[in-house]
Amino acid sequence: MNQLVNQLDEKRPMQPDRQTAMLMRWSAPWTRRLALAMPLAVIAIALMGWGTLFLIDKRLGPPPLARAEQTSVTVLDRHDKLLRAFTTTDGRWRLPIELNDADPRYLDMLLAYEDRRYWQHRGVDPLAGLRAVGQLVLNGRVISGGSTLTMQVARLIDGDQGRSAARKLRQIARALSLERSLSKPDIMRIYLRLAPFGGNVEGVRAASLAYFGKEPKRLSLAESALLVALPQAPEVRRPDRHSEMARRARDRVLDRAVEAKVIAFAEAERAKREPVPTLRREFPKLAPHLAEAEVKRDPAARQHRLTIDRDLQSQLETLASDQVRALGSKLSAAILVADHRTGEILAHVGSAGYFDSPRLGAIDMTRAVRSPGSTLKPFIYGLAFEGGIAHPETLIEDRPVRYGSYHPKNFDEDYRGTVSMREALASSLNIPAVKVLAAVGPLRLLGRFRRLRLVTGLPSRSEPSLAIALGGIGLRLTDLATLYASLAHGGDAVRLTHRRADAARAQPADPSRRLLSPRASWYVADILKDAPPPANAKGGRIAYKTGTSYGYRDAWAAGFDGRYTVAVWIGRPDGAATPGLTGRAAAAPVLFDAFQRISAERVPLPPPPGGVIAGHDLPLPLRRFGGDVAQASETGSVDPPVAIAFPLDKSELDAEGETAGPVVLKAEGGTLPLTWLADGKAIASEPHRREAVFEPTGKGFARITVIDAKGRADRISVRIR
Repeated sequence: MNQLVNQLDEKRPMQPDRQTAMLMRWSAPWTRRLALAMPLAVIAIALMGWGTLFLIDKRLGPPPLARAEQTSVTVLDRHDKLLRAFTTTDGRWRLPIELNDADPRYLDMLLAYEDRRYWQHRGVDPLAGLRAVGQLVLNGRVISGGSTLTMQVARLIDGDQGRSAARKLRQIARALSLERSLSKPDIMRIYLRLAPFGGNVEGVRAASLAYFGKEPKRLSLAESALLVALPQAPEVRRPDRHSEMARRARDRVLDRAVEAKVIAFAEAERAKREPVPTLRREFPKLAPHLAEAEVKRDPAARQHRLTIDRDLQSQLETLASDQVRALGSKLSAAILVADHRTGEILAHVGSAGYFDSPRLGAIDMTRAVRSPGSTLKPFIYGLAFEGGIAHPETLIEDRPVRYGSYHPKNFDEDYRGTVSMREALASSLNIPAVKVLAAVGPLRLLGRFRRLRLVTGLPSRSEPSLAIALGGIGLRLTDLATLYASLAHGGDAVRLTHRRADAARAQPADPSRRLLSPRASWYVADILKDAPPPANAKGGRIAYKTGTSYGYRDAWAAGFDGRYTVAVWIGRPDGAATPGLTGRAAAAPVLFDAFQRISAERVPLPPPPGGVIAGHDLPLPLRRFGGDVAQASETGSVDPPVAIAFPLDKSELDAEGETAGPVVLKAEGGTLPLTWLADGKAIASEPHRREAVFEPTGKGFARITVIDAKGRADRISVRIR
């Protein structure tokens, strides 16, 4: 019986009890209702979230992008390398940078560590947010954040460093707004500019220079990883303060990059062995005088592009500092290097050390007016060669001479008798130079300088005199460089510039502004290239001249090869004398060393132009210097010929209206009284003055003549326009 009952129980279906049946009847519709309600709830929550973000975005307004554009003012060299940077108005180092200025591996590791789906999402990455929440639940602490790079940019431009839920909502709203208004590369560029790296360093470029002393395009793998890690906790991980924390953070970035297959495991292990920097470096301060002058000239500009070559500038600043350290505690130095083919200044060293207070290093000595010593002698001889009254092989007397009360002497107070002008200039003899200047006239020499728009300094209430031959005038190193660059350029005026924009607008040579003729320039260069070089230097490749001002206050050297012109000054900025300081001993070695640092190979000097008289077979008038200048004796004096000092020959004068205004004519030399003629007609003048007033009758050409009491004459042509 029991067996039968069991069989019947097996065949009879199981019946739920009453309570279970009731639950099943009630749960079925609620499950279906819940399944239908959940999507609606998600949609409602999403709509509420988007509505909240929309209201926040509306209240925040457009993204404040101006901060990303408020970068440090930078001064760049001819190759866009950084010479000098200045902090922003709020004291930050925030340098401009573009995506292609950063090392590609840095960008790859940045995305692998911070935002793997940066190029796909629209400002917010839901997957990253869910991952962050899951890690928080499982670990009980924050393992990774859900912020995208766009959200970090939103926080940076708003200056909001908080981490509350309300602030996170604002970042999300701002990130969505940024993605609507900017491209992905633009957003990345803002991050590269504004990311914090500790202290007042912001942006990848500033951090790379501050911690590694290099541009971010040349970062090593370890350096790139460190810069990826720092912005997450810039103060805690500052390598100059917490190097161990920085190292651990860097290594985590390297591990993450291996996981993301951005770098190989072996590369990461090698990078981990690289030490972390423990000091913060100084930002570049090359060509400081020039950089500060440019910023003061145009304070609104964010970038200043110069013709300076950074590597050469750095080498010559070191050279100037090393040289004066061996000469004296208060001496300074200045060096200019120019390409005389283009007029571009390649190096501008204003002092031996910008921050060297005992040497008054903040003073730019390239612009200080000082006595140039004998460095003007080549241009005196050049005028004589151009005027046809002398030749390099012309003989001249190096004997005592007196011009009124002026009694010049040679530097060594010795006399060499009869010498050639080549020897006189190469040996820098004073008496022959003064004799030649007496023949060509001081005013004519200054007139040539003014063609190059140089401002020459003379003592108060004094007229140009023969003392100019020995440095009795004030010039700046920039002026001297201009003179020698023009001489090197075949006598054509060279306008030196340190601005790339000005160099791009270079004008063709203007014959009316020529310093010397090509033939005269070549004669001078041919003499100067054979000047004795300083000790341990090879001669014959550089045409150069030295100078020493009165009282051993200034030592000069200026020279050129076929392409480059270099000018050097050494002395005390306060103008005090330094016994024994000479151009040959102090400045010439710097000049030759500077040329060696420009290039080990010299650009040859140009070949002679047409019309050059070679050898010693000279026409009779050129064999011995004299002409119509009386030879001086030990007790005699020289009566220089008359010459028109103003206006210059072949110059142009502007007329006002249909008729020109009066023109003041000036003469130098000669014996009074003087007679003035204009196109053969006498000009009313006071015979015992060296000036006359010429009143042109109309526009066109005029021939001006002056005749002295001995019948000697000078003539010029001018154009009234």
